[in-house]
Amino acid sequence: MSSSTNDPPAVARPVVATLAAVVRENRILLIRRAHRPDAGRWAFPGGKIRFGESAADAAQRELLEETGVQGKPVQVFDAVDVFDRRADEGDVLHQHYILIATLFDWYVGEPCGGDDALDARWFADADLDSTELAQSFDVAAVARHAFRLALSLRTGVDS
Repeated sequence: MSSSTNDPPAVARPVVATLAAVVRENRILLIRRAHRPDAGRWAFPGGKIRFGESAADAAQRELLEETGVQGKPVQVFDAVDVFDRRADEGDVLHQHYILIATLFDWYVGEPCGGDDALDARWFADADLDSTELAQSFDVAAVARHAFRLALSLRTGVDS
């Protein structure tokens, strides 16, 4: 069946994806992204949620694929909008992602870049301001939210 000029245009919709915020000994795991948006910059491991896959399962899968690290999902703690705009094309919006942030406890493995990650390593809170973080969303703010939540869950005291 061919489309006619009377057909409504395809509706552009956000892509639902996930990110894994893994906290271990007061450090958080980040990857250097291999692809857009934010190629070459540091952000969280994560990716698109597959049809029929829970957000926690997707985050766990992406965590292992991109870092070699395994973690235990603790809880969803944030949702973040990411807009992939292309400055070289007049700031055209190419994609809109909604990232569901899940806090993880580290379980096993040492980080190494894999799949969509050029590199993976642990960062202390103090290192976040001097690191080339992704610019499509506030990675440092999400990391600090994860740090506070992990501390609160560990100590039983809200921060």
